[in-house]
Amino acid sequence: MFLREEQLFLMKGIRIILQITILYVFSIVGEALHHFLHIPIPGSIIGLILLIICLSYKIVPVKIVEDGASFLLSFLPLLFIPSMVGIINYPSLFSISGGILFLIVVMSTIITMIAAGVASQFIETKTKKRKKRKECNKHLSRSV
Repeated sequence: MFLREEQLFLMKGIRIILQITILYVFSIVGEALHHFLHIPIPGSIIGLILLIICLSYKIVPVKIVEDGASFLLSFLPLLFIPSMVGIINYPSLFSISGGILFLIVVMSTIITMIAAGVASQFIETKTKKRKKRKECNKHLSRSV
């Protein structure tokens, strides 16, 4: 019984490592495309775009990268700690200009959230109208 649980834990760890490797390969391919084609977008972003395209067209099933991505996302907050500690080197950020900068960041975040919400609601209402139109057309074509 205990050996079985240990084996399952080991298999999950190996699966996560393989999935992170797949994600890393997408990053490497993006970096290579950036280097060879001189695209003005960072290679890591190109890799993410390639991953999204492959996931959208089901070239790469979500299950192949799901656990690895979840594992990486669980450690994401730790990546922000060095940048937060680095702010200590710039005491001017704690002055009036730093307060203004903070206010600008907060306001732009709020504006971005509102714009994203409005855009998603707009798209949702358009989609619902399109579905209703299709249903109406189906009923009309059946009655004829």
